[in-house]
Amino acid sequence: MIKRAGEHASRRAQVAPFRAMAVLAAANARAAAGNDVLHLEVGEPGGALPPPVVAAIAESLGTERLGYTEALGLPALREAIGTLYGDWYGTAVPAERIAVTVGASGAFLLALLVAFDAGDRIAIAEPGYPAYKTMLRALDLAPVTVLTEPGGGFQPTLAELALAAPLQGLILASPANPTGTVLGAAELDRLVAACRSAGIRILMDEIYHGLVFGKEQVTLANRAPEAIVINSFSKYFGLTGWRVGWLVLPAELVEPVERLAQNLFISPPAPAQHAALAALAHKELFEERRATYAANWQRLARGLEAAGVGADAIVRADGAFYLYADVSAFTTNAAELCTTMLEETGVAATPGIDFDAERGHRFVRFSVAGSPEDVARAADKLSAWLPAQRRNRRD
Repeated sequence: MIKRAGEHASRRAQVAPFRAMAVLAAANARAAAGNDVLHLEVGEPGGALPPPVVAAIAESLGTERLGYTEALGLPALREAIGTLYGDWYGTAVPAERIAVTVGASGAFLLALLVAFDAGDRIAIAEPGYPAYKTMLRALDLAPVTVLTEPGGGFQPTLAELALAAPLQGLILASPANPTGTVLGAAELDRLVAACRSAGIRILMDEIYHGLVFGKEQVTLANRAPEAIVINSFSKYFGLTGWRVGWLVLPAELVEPVERLAQNLFISPPAPAQHAALAALAHKELFEERRATYAANWQRLARGLEAAGVGADAIVRADGAFYLYADVSAFTTNAAELCTTMLEETGVAATPGIDFDAERGHRFVRFSVAGSPEDVARAADKLSAWLPAQRRNRRD
C-alpha cells in the first residue's frame, strides 16, 4: 500500500542518526554566531591539499572529458591503485580486481549487496563505526554486535566471534574507528583462518591505511583473496568531499559488482577520479600528516591526563587520528558532557554512544586530525575545564 503524506517512512529508513554529524551542526551554529570552535568531532583531515595536487586537479578540469567513465572507474586510476599496493605492501594488486566507488560508503553498499542476502548475519565490533550497523539494517541484513574488550584492543577475538555464531559475514576495521587500534599480521591470519573454515566472508575496512604509526601496516588484499577490502581517498589523501573510494574484490565478484555499479551509480564522479589520480601522483606529499596526527594524539593525551583522565582510560591508538577516552570519572552521560563542553569551552567532540550502544555513555571520541595549534588549544582548555566536572559530579 502506498503511504499517504504524513505517514512514516519505510521500515528500512528507521535508522539511528549519525551523532557526529549532529555535533558538527551544533559546532557550526556556534561558529556562525561568532563564537570560537575547535573541531575535534568529525573524522576529516585538516589542512589544504598540497599545491602540486591542486594544480594537477585544476589542469584535469580543463583538459579531461569529465563525463561518464566506466562503471568500475578509470582504467588509469585502477592501475594506479594497484601500484599503490606494491608501494605500501610489496605486492601489487591486479587492476582487474579493483573497483572505484563513490566513496567508501558506496564501496560498502556494493560489497554488502554483492556478498550477502537479506537476513544474513554480519558481525560488527562494538565500539565501531556506526554506519556499519545502519547500512546493514537498511539492506535487511542482520547486524550482530560483538562487544569487544580493551585487552584485545577493542578488536574481535576468536572467542567473541564464536559466541556470535552462526555468521555469514564479519566487518573488520584496522585501524579502527573510534579507537585507532590496529590488527597485526598474526591476529589477522587467525581471524582469516577461522572465518575461512566457517564460511564467513570478511569485509575489511582499511580506509585509515597510510596512517599507521605504531604497528606494521597489513592488508588483506594479498593475504585473503576471498575477502573484500574497502579503502578510500578521504583519510590519508584528504579528499573527503570528493567522495571517491575503492574495492579490492575476489575475482568472481568483479562482474556482479560491475553490474550493480552500472545500475546504482552509473559511474563514480569523473572529476573526483582525476583528483584521486593527482593525489596518487604526489603521494609522498601526504607522508608528513601521519607524524602530525601521531604528535597531536600525544599532545591531547597529555592534556587529558593532566585533567585527571587516567592513562589506562585512554585507548592506545596505533593509527588513524582518533583518541577514544573513558570519561566516567567525570560523567555518567557522555552526550551531555559533550554538549556542555561545546557550550563552555568551544571544543567539539563526539559522544561514545555513537559507537557503542551499551557502553558508549562512558566514552568520548576526539579527532586529532586538525592543526597542531588547534589540538594544543583544545588540550589546554580541557585540562582546565574537566577537573571542575569531576568536582560537580562529586558535589
